[in-house]
Amino acid sequence: MPCLEFQEINRRIRAAAQRANRSPEDIRLLAVTKTRSPDVVRSAYGCGQHLFGENYIQEAVSKLSNLEDLRPFTRWHFIGHLQRNKAKLAADLFDCVETIDSIKLARTLDRHSRACGKVLDVLLQVNIAGDPAKSGLAPGQLPEILENILDLENIRVKGLMTIPPWSTEAEGARRWFRALRDLRDEMVREFGEDCGLRELSMGMTHDFEVAIEEGATIVRIGTALFGPRR
Repeated sequence: MPCLEFQEINRRIRAAAQRANRSPEDIRLLAVTKTRSPDVVRSAYGCGQHLFGENYIQEAVSKLSNLEDLRPFTRWHFIGHLQRNKAKLAADLFDCVETIDSIKLARTLDRHSRACGKVLDVLLQVNIAGDPAKSGLAPGQLPEILENILDLENIRVKGLMTIPPWSTEAEGARRWFRALRDLRDEMVREFGEDCGLRELSMGMTHDFEVAIEEGATIVRIGTALFGPRR
């Protein structure tokens, strides 16, 4: 794999950050490797990429078993819908789960993380637009879940994640990215700076620059790095 794609995406990340008067160091590129082979991950690692995201637990089990030598040098986020019966595997495999959408799932992950002897980072997925095709908490549910999970000892709330409704134009997602940032700011005012909501995971290949302009700290990019999935 040539590294030009990574160089170009990182250049665009820096440019978007500068337009928003933000530090590029505050934004992380998460390379989405679902359906990609372990060899593709190795090539990406050779380009300097250390943060990866997977959507499917069973695919990740197989893939990460072939990447054991890279595990100490990489971080893995789960970014797909997580069923509670797969929470044990997720707690064992991943450094962060970005798709917490219920108190029950959070508590299940906390229990399995305790059994693994680790503290698992989590993001709360918010269905910011109320899109029936998307998973996630309704914005109004966020205070209740925070009240119930902030004291859990083996998961650590780090922020919010969203997937806005599809729009052919990147600008179509701006209102939703801004809404998630505003919701995060509201929760920080309500629960205090220590509530752990620093991260905003939002933006993909077609709209990540708009997401950065609206406050994203993690952008999840696959197609622009690896080409269309086959």
